[in-house]
Amino acid sequence: MNFFKIFIIIFISLTSSIKADSTNDLIDELHKGKKIIFIRHAYAPGSGDPGNFNKKDCSTQRNLNHQGINQSKNLGKFFSKNNIKVDQVLSSEWCRCKDTAKYAFNEFQTFDALNSFYQAKFAKNKDKQLKDLRNFIKNWNSNKNLILITHYVVIQEILDIGVNSGEIIISDQNYEIIGRLQTSH
Repeated sequence: MNFFKIFIIIFISLTSSIKADSTNDLIDELHKGKKIIFIRHAYAPGSGDPGNFNKKDCSTQRNLNHQGINQSKNLGKFFSKNNIKVDQVLSSEWCRCKDTAKYAFNEFQTFDALNSFYQAKFAKNKDKQLKDLRNFIKNWNSNKNLILITHYVVIQEILDIGVNSGEIIISDQNYEIIGRLQTSH
C-alpha cells in the first residue's frame, strides 16, 4: 500500500505544472505579501560545477537545458497568472540561477549571499554568506514578497529541508515554512 501511495504522489508531481497540497491556500498567503520565497534554480543536468568553474563565464558552469528554461518560464507564469506581488528578485551569481531569474521574472539583481558553497573551493564562504543572508532577510521590509533564487545547499542550511530543481518554498521572515510548490520541466 505504501508503494502505491508513493507512486501516486510521484505521478501527480510529474504531471502537474504547479503542485501543492493546497495551492489555492498558498496563493492566498502570497497575496497577503511579506513572504520570503526561496526558489532552487530550474533544472540544470548534473551535480556541482566543472573544475574550471568561473562565475563570469557561463560556458564553465552547469547550465539550464531546454527543460530548465521551460521550467523557469513556468515559474514566471505562475507568479504572473496569480497576480503575486513581488518586491524584488535576488539571484545567486551562478549562471543557472541568473538564467532562472531572467526567464521567470526578466528583472533581477545578483546577491552573493545566495551563491553555492557546495564545492570545497566555495565552502570557506558559507558562514559569511549565511550571516549576510539572514541579516538581509531580518532587515527586509515590504508588503510584497521577496524572491530568492539560489541553490540546494543554501536552502537546506536556511530552512533545513531538501528541495528539487525549480521548487518554490514559501516562508515567513522567521523561516517558518508556509508551503511548497513544484514546477514542471
